[in-house]
Amino acid sequence: MKREVIAELLDDDLGTPEEVAQSLKDLRHINNWFGGTSTTAKLLRRVAHETDQSELSLLEIGAGLGDVPLEARRALASVGIGLRVTLLDRLWSHLPSNGTSAVSGDAMRLPFRDGAFDVVSCSLFAHHFEPETLALLAKEAMRVAKRALLINDLIRSRLHLLLVYAGLPLFRSRITWHDAPASVRRAYTIAEMKSLLAGVPAARVEFSRHFLFRMGVLMWK
Repeated sequence: MKREVIAELLDDDLGTPEEVAQSLKDLRHINNWFGGTSTTAKLLRRVAHETDQSELSLLEIGAGLGDVPLEARRALASVGIGLRVTLLDRLWSHLPSNGTSAVSGDAMRLPFRDGAFDVVSCSLFAHHFEPETLALLAKEAMRVAKRALLINDLIRSRLHLLLVYAGLPLFRSRITWHDAPASVRRAYTIAEMKSLLAGVPAARVEFSRHFLFRMGVLMWK
């Protein structure tokens, strides 16, 4: 299945405020039901154990409401690992107003010093970037990361796309009905991701497959 770039409506708030809000809620369900949250929590546990840390600071880029890291924080707390979360998104309208530390900014020019966070993470964000830009994004994220960059994203395949279409009746927003299949068509395979990140300086890079066509990447400092 060839990768196809289709613009996603949520990226540019192409809907009413109510439609955007409903789509963000749908995205929370997608991550909680279909492997997004569990993938990030599992990878963060690996970072904590590998580095022998009981507390990690995390910057989530392209965060939206930050559901994935915030849910992962709850899961990690149950096993004695603390997670201090900061959210970054280019649109203030996507960020939560619940007191979580949040910053509006450009993921390609992160407004933080080198090594400011133990982990820089992105969930369902990497596939929005073209190959040459994705490598630059990873380099910038690695600059700000002290221990690792975590990528949690979709794996492109025909079966995955069929499952997405089958699941669309679960969601209410027309934005979700457009963006969910567009995301799968735009996503990378693990082999493609390995090739794209090969030139990004890292001590080592680990790739893993997770529930319902999720890929996990850990790029270690």
